[in-house]
Amino acid sequence: MMFNRANELLGANWTLHDLRHTATFLMLDDPDMPPVYVQHILGHKSLSTLDIYNRPTRDDVIVAGLAHHARQEERRNAPPEPVEPAYNPNSLSVLFGREMP
Repeated sequence: MMFNRANELLGANWTLHDLRHTATFLMLDDPDMPPVYVQHILGHKSLSTLDIYNRPTRDDVIVAGLAHHARQEERRNAPPEPVEPAYNPNSLSVLFGREMP
């Protein structure tokens, strides 16, 4: 009833289902909210039902693309990690005929 009175006062025609859609958009915009959690909150059977809410802005896409390329460049320019040999001590003991430290 409160919702009906607010609609009447504002001259709006909103429904509780409209609020559900708004909440879904807001949850999916939160980078710390995994979509699978949103799926469970909404009671959707399939994750793909959230696709209609996934509307990244052009700026979001550009920022994500630039960040991806920056990470790739950082990996290319990073010095290789030193590789330390990992020998099985038992094999070394057999090979050298004595216990290895």
